[in-house]
Amino acid sequence: MRVLFSLLLVALLGVVQALSSTGSRLLVVIEELAEKEKYSTFWGDLESRGYRLSFESPKSETLRLFKHGERAYDHLLLLPPKSKGFGPNLTPQILLEFVNKAGNILLGLSATSPTPAAISSLLLELDIHLPPDRNSVVVDHFSYDEKSAGDKHDVLLTRSPKSLRPDVKNYFAQNGPIAVPRAVGHVLGNASPLLAPILRAQSTSYAYNPKDENDEEPFAVGEQLSLVSAFQARNSARFTVLGNTEMLEDEWFSAQVKSSAFGGKAVATANRNFASSLSAWTFQELGVLKVGRVEHYLNDASEKSGTGNSSALGTAQINPKIYRIKNDVTFTIELSEYDTDKLIPFVPPPADTVQLEFSMLSPFHRLALQPTSRTANGTLFSTSFTLPDQHGIFNFRVNYKRPFLTNIDEKRTVTVRHFAHDEWPRSFVISAAWPWIGGIGVTAVGWLAFVALWLWSEPVRGKGKGAKKVQ
Repeated sequence: MRVLFSLLLVALLGVVQALSSTGSRLLVVIEELAEKEKYSTFWGDLESRGYRLSFESPKSETLRLFKHGERAYDHLLLLPPKSKGFGPNLTPQILLEFVNKAGNILLGLSATSPTPAAISSLLLELDIHLPPDRNSVVVDHFSYDEKSAGDKHDVLLTRSPKSLRPDVKNYFAQNGPIAVPRAVGHVLGNASPLLAPILRAQSTSYAYNPKDENDEEPFAVGEQLSLVSAFQARNSARFTVLGNTEMLEDEWFSAQVKSSAFGGKAVATANRNFASSLSAWTFQELGVLKVGRVEHYLNDASEKSGTGNSSALGTAQINPKIYRIKNDVTFTIELSEYDTDKLIPFVPPPADTVQLEFSMLSPFHRLALQPTSRTANGTLFSTSFTLPDQHGIFNFRVNYKRPFLTNIDEKRTVTVRHFAHDEWPRSFVISAAWPWIGGIGVTAVGWLAFVALWLWSEPVRGKGKGAKKVQ
């Protein structure tokens, strides 16, 4: 009975466990709890995926992101406040510390309630620039909803994200239009490799302040404007900026929109599917890479030829600590991708490769790892190469960092030594040494011939009285 009870408990825990790879504790910061009903469908989708939602007001005195120095929540959803900020418990320093401790944040903006200065400074730390005018919205006179924004053209209709590079996985593709009402457009800096746009504005869009009739120079235009952006820290924590949280409301989940850019017919929005993909990526249900076994070893050909160091390492040793220069070695790494609720074999995009660096201070080799086989949960990437003719401390390193994928930086340190005194090949094996060997032989034979000739040609001694005396 005790064993049966334990199995039932494990099964129950597996049912209620969140699909996120980092945890199920989600804190939703909303200033007016009465507005919670506007997002009921979104809350239901999150709870169906196993998240434990906690709702708090930014004015709450009991609100704490940390407890005993550790995160009290795994994820944070910040809805835009109507006051001047989120209060002393959610300062930019605290939010950055939450990210540094591997917490994920989904931050929503709003054009109806101006963005607090503290949030603007926080985004500026991440190289995300908001318009200087807090009343600015993105408008588009071509791709807009004719039913709800026939006059202002501020409800944008965008297609599936197209700005992703071919070597980057796209987790946000949708079939229908995505409605973005009254979005706060922002511009991403070019210096940070940690930033990536998720949803860009159309080429006919621009930032506009409806209260300023003399606004002749827009903040940004076209695809310079990002409607939804992502920041992934070096510890793989994720920070997503949403141009307007209205697109998460029930109204836009079931809305029918109409635009000449989409054939002029009323079609349903893809906001619900997009919100599901966006939250799944932000809370690390998608795009999470895991490293399985990592192996490096001598090739069989290197050992059979007599050039390996099998006597010191053992013929079947995996991950030895020491190699010899010019050894032939093989490196293998297993990579898996977490897909909502299970690990699957990782398949890079067609235009991308996983690389291995064999480096000391700088790489001596940078090689493409080829997928050789698959297991139930992972893909084995492997390559073989010859170690350089340089002794020292080297690293097998796989440094794989791509947008929308968690970072992989695996390093294995080994020693590369010189040839031992009994490992050098004999001179007669080296064809380039034959002239040298021949020169030694010629010198020895010539010296013997000279000595023999000198001994044989000794002068003859004279005989009798008339002969000269030889000194």
